[in-house]
Amino acid sequence: MEKTNTFARFDVVSDDSDHHFRNPNWCRNKGDRVCFTNTKSEVYKIIMREWKILEENLPESIYVRVYERRIDLLRAAIVGVAGTPYHDGLFFFDIAFPSDYPKSPPRIHYRSFGLRLNPNLYANGVVCLSLLNTWMGQKSERWDPSGSTLLQVLLSIQSLVLNDEPFFNEPSYASFGNSHHHLNRSRAYSEHAFSLTCQTSVYLLRNPPKNFKEFVRAHFSERAPAILAACNEYVNGRVRVGNYGYNDDDDDDNESRASSVKVSEEFKGLMKGLYPKMVEAFQRTGAHLGTSLEHLELERKRSEKNNNGIFKKAIAKIKRALGWKNKIKSQS
Repeated sequence: MEKTNTFARFDVVSDDSDHHFRNPNWCRNKGDRVCFTNTKSEVYKIIMREWKILEENLPESIYVRVYERRIDLLRAAIVGVAGTPYHDGLFFFDIAFPSDYPKSPPRIHYRSFGLRLNPNLYANGVVCLSLLNTWMGQKSERWDPSGSTLLQVLLSIQSLVLNDEPFFNEPSYASFGNSHHHLNRSRAYSEHAFSLTCQTSVYLLRNPPKNFKEFVRAHFSERAPAILAACNEYVNGRVRVGNYGYNDDDDDDNESRASSVKVSEEFKGLMKGLYPKMVEAFQRTGAHLGTSLEHLELERKRSEKNNNGIFKKAIAKIKRALGWKNKIKSQS
């Protein structure tokens, strides 16, 4: 299987058949599309410069595919940043350059699977961002034809949208600051965002975007043990959502500390249903889940001891589905 570190961050591909903006009619006028095929047009030259900027400057956590027959289209994959409720998730965006680019900003569609996991990312795919002129903002925050680039947009989505406290992305809440009430609401929102990130991961493994199939499989094969461990820590209140393995200030010993973080019953219920689906999906990627098996058995013992473990029934279901019962017994 291809490893994520061998997957080029920028590449030119041919298959654009599942791109959101593939229908050329999204251009206002039919004649406007000529600028994308005429190598002497100013728009064509500017797009080629954008390609070069992306090819030379993409960080390790952003991947882009452009299309040889449709230079007006791109697809970007952004890896969720450590220390946020989006950590280890993958987020895909279909992008189109308008015919008057860069006078107008690029159009972007988030591949949401019908889920809204962030105030700026709508279930219908709309990306709400000042830099895209899809949200009001100060002049300095809006698209600048003389200096703004697509790379700047992608970095803004990763750092400003998929951040550590997405609750405060909502303008009506941003002004409230860090009051106790709103901090609690922020933590609840982060729980919700993490659960939807997990759900998105399952959907991506079932239906990966074209030209990214092997990358999606490799990413989740590599990150599966950490994601599953984070699920256990979050649900059992040992680490606050988003902090597993990154910014955990509660205690240095994740395994031994007692439950100390308040966890909502809604989050527990969501993860109880999601956890078995995630394990099964990760198993199909060829992920090495040996340590996860041990962690699951530890959770089972904790559940029996406390009689309130959220994963007690889920663990039993996973064992039946994947034939782990004998494997676990052989390790004991």
